[in-house]
Amino acid sequence: MSHPVDPLILDESPERADALAVIDAPGLVAAALERSDDVRVFCDDVREAQVVESIRADLLVDHPAELSGVDLAWGHLPKSLAALDEHCCWLQGAADVMFLTGARVKHMNHSMNQVLGRHFTAVNASLGRAKSRVLRAWGPNQLENPWPKLRRHDDLGLTLAAHGATFNGNRIDDGTRLLLDHLEVEGGDALDLGSGNGVIAAVLARQGLTTTAVDVSWAATAATHATAEANGLEIDIHWGDGLTEYPDHSFDVIVTNPPFHQGVAKDSEPTLQMFDDAARVLRPGGRFWCVFNSHLPWRRELNSRLGRTRVVAQNRHYTLTVTDR
Repeated sequence: MSHPVDPLILDESPERADALAVIDAPGLVAAALERSDDVRVFCDDVREAQVVESIRADLLVDHPAELSGVDLAWGHLPKSLAALDEHCCWLQGAADVMFLTGARVKHMNHSMNQVLGRHFTAVNASLGRAKSRVLRAWGPNQLENPWPKLRRHDDLGLTLAAHGATFNGNRIDDGTRLLLDHLEVEGGDALDLGSGNGVIAAVLARQGLTTTAVDVSWAATAATHATAEANGLEIDIHWGDGLTEYPDHSFDVIVTNPPFHQGVAKDSEPTLQMFDDAARVLRPGGRFWCVFNSHLPWRRELNSRLGRTRVVAQNRHYTLTVTDR
């Protein structure tokens, strides 16, 4: 899983560190082990965490707060400024720490320097190479960590939580809003597939359904935990890729606002795999609710992979469908 920015990070890095953190960059783990006897790795995406687990499972931290205290950190710049802010928060703690983080130049902007500048006394950039660049930050300002952040939504009667990398933060995106405006479910076992900040799972749980939430993102599952706690709701939450751990015919209803990006890259395959997983775990007579960008061909895919699919609501940007299994 080598990334074009990885060699640049290594070139900018000291040869040794007492403790070294690696954030969302599994391709750097082997090099980290050569430079420090104390390597701590965190990946938001469970699929990247599984790569690290196959190398050295003991390197993965249980919580990113365990990254505090390192004197050197390597990472890939996230697409979200909020996620970068939280990365910086995790690294506060040691008297001094150098943070080297980079990306393709086309995915970088000056606001990233400003985020780093709030948390560190000095920030500068490396020369570009292979269409990539590294940002160097050092001298932590020891700011407090405000994550997760909570927001009250009086129209729903819910408080939503978010970590930095949580999709759409603690807000409700327009697609999810369309879904919630038309969602009709009855009692039984429900699954929020791709839970994000947990708003769908919270609505399902509040309606009396036995609710499970699954997401590949640590920031999503942690946010869903915080949302459940803030609203006094019981939700079974799993950080995982797909539904392989669930037996056939596990759920009466599945609700999803599926992604079509992985990081900064568009990728439809995870969503199509979600549809296939749903077909297996949905009970006969169950229903699959799905909202998606209207330009995507998901209704055709749902018809062929799950069964008869009808449009419940649609606007210029989003389409909401329900599939009867």
